[in-house]
Amino acid sequence: MAAQSELGQVPHQVQPQPPNPAAAATVTGSNGVRPSTGVSLAPSTGVSLAPSNGVSVQPSNGVSVQPSNGVSVQPSNGVSVQPSNGVSVQPSNGVSVKPSNGVQPSNGVKPSNGVSVAPSNGVKVSNGVSVTLSNGVSASNGVSVSPGVAVAGGVGTLAVAGGPVARLAPGAGAGSGVLGALNAKARAYVALMKLRVVELLLITTVPAMMLAKRGMPSVWLIVVTLVAGTLSAGSANTINCYVDRDIDQVMGRTRKRPLVRATVTPTEALVFGILLGIVSTLMFGLLVNWPSALLSLGAISFYVFVYTLGLKRRTPSNIVIGGAAGCFPVLIGWSAVTGSLSWSAALLFAIVFFWTPPHFWALAMKFRDDYAAAGIPMLPVVASPETVTRRILFYAYGMVAVSLALAPVAHTGWFYLASAIAVGGWFLVEAHRIVRRTARGEDPRAMHLFHMSITYLTLLFTAIAIVAVV
Repeated sequence: MAAQSELGQVPHQVQPQPPNPAAAATVTGSNGVRPSTGVSLAPSTGVSLAPSNGVSVQPSNGVSVQPSNGVSVQPSNGVSVQPSNGVSVQPSNGVSVKPSNGVQPSNGVKPSNGVSVAPSNGVKVSNGVSVTLSNGVSASNGVSVSPGVAVAGGVGTLAVAGGPVARLAPGAGAGSGVLGALNAKARAYVALMKLRVVELLLITTVPAMMLAKRGMPSVWLIVVTLVAGTLSAGSANTINCYVDRDIDQVMGRTRKRPLVRATVTPTEALVFGILLGIVSTLMFGLLVNWPSALLSLGAISFYVFVYTLGLKRRTPSNIVIGGAAGCFPVLIGWSAVTGSLSWSAALLFAIVFFWTPPHFWALAMKFRDDYAAAGIPMLPVVASPETVTRRILFYAYGMVAVSLALAPVAHTGWFYLASAIAVGGWFLVEAHRIVRRTARGEDPRAMHLFHMSITYLTLLFTAIAIVAVV
């Protein structure tokens, strides 16, 4: 959740690439022409770099400019860089721009995020910079070009020596800097909410509502509960990203999160997370009921303060205790229908509670090195694989036992009981297998159990939904 400017369609997007370790900066076209200070060129099909004071490049089918200590630009298929009105170029992540001939940016060239611009011989690029491609489309009039923001038209590469490489790739763009930036920002905010995780939580909410109603609640109530629940979970996840931004940049599977890539600032993320929490609480309170609102606020607070700030970096029991935050959706769904809780709701809570450790420990076994590098004492980091798999088996038995206890308490009937026995037995068989594989020194296939746990929970709550309406 690619933009098109007034200048034309934008088929390409800037994607960061590894830095060029070379000391010199280059603009490389197909013919490799390399001019020096004061040469003025105007390529017929290639690239032109035409700042004021007479420094430019003029190949017939490509260009290569090599100032020492400077910027490395590697276009292809006809990229031209020309002075224009007010376009700012913003390299980031510590890029140092030091051309040997002393190009001095002015009137709109705005390095940021640790960029050092150190000209020497007084050549100036005036009135900003515009990127003009072979089809004549240019990004100008205040458009900023930086890693992650697309440039109008054409195919090519822009690489800065000693820093990230921005490659023009097919598929997206930002011919309009404003629209492109807004689009990227919106996608970053959505990513902070971790909606794929929220999706799993919502699988348990609707069946809980149906069991509480002993039928189908109103569509309005379901929609409001799901939307408010999504915002509530998104609030907790966003604040979690804010708190964990230091370790997210260490772990391989979290390095693409928005705060690590600086798509949003920490302050923006924190404010966004708090606003999501306020909106979700008010939605529950005003459109559903206040018990549900309090449970939603409690879930956010528990996840942020108990799990993220309190337990995650301190104890291997972080998931066992902190994982209770993921059990709140069943309570919220139940209270949304009844305005209160019951023993049946408590057993639904317990099912998810015992399900959580096997689910997350299986994932942590796969990414053990990531957690170890970040200093997170997940059980697979601090305990032997044999200990971890035995704990998984223990909680799997607890999960199945609680799921069977729901049948007489909630009067779910024979269909649910048979379903709970079938899917529970299936999961226990795999839990025993992972224990045996680990004991034999084989690959435990932890991710197989991880995916099985998702299937198990989905099937079990589907059975709950069926008996609620039949």
